[in-house]
Amino acid sequence: MHKLLATNAFFKNLQQLGTGFLHLLYPEICMHCGSEELTATKVLCEACEKNLPYCSFLSIENNVIEKIFWGRAPIDQAGASLFFTKESIVQKLIFALKYQHQKKVGRLLGNIMGKEMLESQRFKNIDCMIPLPLNKNKERKRGYNQALILCEGIQEKIPHIPILPVLLKQKNVKSQTQQNRIERNDLKEAFFSIADNVDLVQKNILLVDDVITTGATLEAASLYLWKEAQPRSISLLAAAYTI
Repeated sequence: MHKLLATNAFFKNLQQLGTGFLHLLYPEICMHCGSEELTATKVLCEACEKNLPYCSFLSIENNVIEKIFWGRAPIDQAGASLFFTKESIVQKLIFALKYQHQKKVGRLLGNIMGKEMLESQRFKNIDCMIPLPLNKNKERKRGYNQALILCEGIQEKIPHIPILPVLLKQKNVKSQTQQNRIERNDLKEAFFSIADNVDLVQKNILLVDDVITTGATLEAASLYLWKEAQPRSISLLAAAYTI
């Protein structure tokens, strides 16, 4: 047993040395300004991270995101951390997370979301986080669910909230950028199920996604959870909100 632990420690140290050596050869640069003064786990320099387009919705009651769901789904509270616009740094970050295997971008965004949750007085009662699911084929192709990576980033800031990836998407749908307005609002296209032996009754659930555009998918997921899981409340949180 001791030999096994020593071997694991040796390879872990070797991996860390290799990562450090590669960082010397290929230093990380800021995705926005190109600065090279970054550690291997960083994606933005301090100045660019500070200047991100924060929207502060988590601390605002009846904010624009919550109004999206008025009359559509019984949402307790909702918010996003950043504004998403075309050809912006936020679009670049989301693209890197979803299509360039940049998981550390998701952890950065999740850290931002978790920090804002701690600062807000409106997200204090969350019992668990549920990442909005991907279709199995899409997740297999991508290699991960970006919403789960966001949850992991949030959990780094708020360790006591468990992540429950128990909501499953059974049917693939086109991305929102490929849909027209009618298709986006056709909630029949989003078919969900819940993993077996999961008890969410009277839980305060936080549904997590990367970007809120029309809210159609989050609406469908929320309505399904209300019907099938009987939680106490459902709140929504995204890394960014499209304007």
